Amino acid sequence: MVVREKFEHELRGVQEQFLKLSNLAITTLNKSIDALLSHDVDAALSIIENDIHINRMEEEINDRVILLLAKQQPVATDLRRLIVLLKAAHDMERVGDYAVNIAKENIRIGKADFVSPIKNIEEMRSKTITMLTEVMKAFIEENIEDARKIAELDDQVDQLYGQTIQQLLKVGAENPQMLSQVTQLSFVCRYLERSADHATNIAEQLFYLVKGRHYELNN
Repeated sequence: MVVREKFEHELRGVQEQFLKLSNLAITTLNKSIDALLSHDVDAALSIIENDIHINRMEEEINDRVILLLAKQQPVATDLRRLIVLLKAAHDMERVGDYAVNIAKENIRIGKADFVSPIKNIEEMRSKTITMLTEVMKAFIEENIEDARKIAELDDQVDQLYGQTIQQLLKVGAENPQMLSQVTQLSFVCRYLERSADHATNIAEQLFYLVKGRHYELNN
């Protein structure tokens, strides 16, 4: 019993660290779009500089999980829970990376006016942040029904992405001198779309944790 209690205590510690990593990654992604919309280059630079914290948190989670695997040799649900934590932490670390990439595009755009309305980017941000927030809630509660809804939102983000890219390409064709910013905003859309995909990945991992088999939710 003592061994089991120690394992559960250490597992809770890793889970808590994962939640901190997730909250930081989601907040950073949100701030990266805020900085873009307000042309705040200083905020973008701060996002880039602070990315090291997210990277370190993922590394610490990896180290702690590997140590638990080596020391406790868990099986069944415990083993799945640790594997899922490793994968989900990587997904959230990637979200942090995309926030940094958006910040870099922000710096490249600078103070220049946007070449076209960016309402779609704001909507993509809203849906992506909702996906990431909701999948974390489902993850904590191990609620696969809520996780299933993530795929529906992912389809909406994909549709918005396609529409926005088409609009930007049209602007670029009509205004060749603005092609650079069109490219940068296209990358921003791509980073949001990929962040939404990582939310779906975590939802799929939750299904694996609860059901013990892999499901693809975005097909």
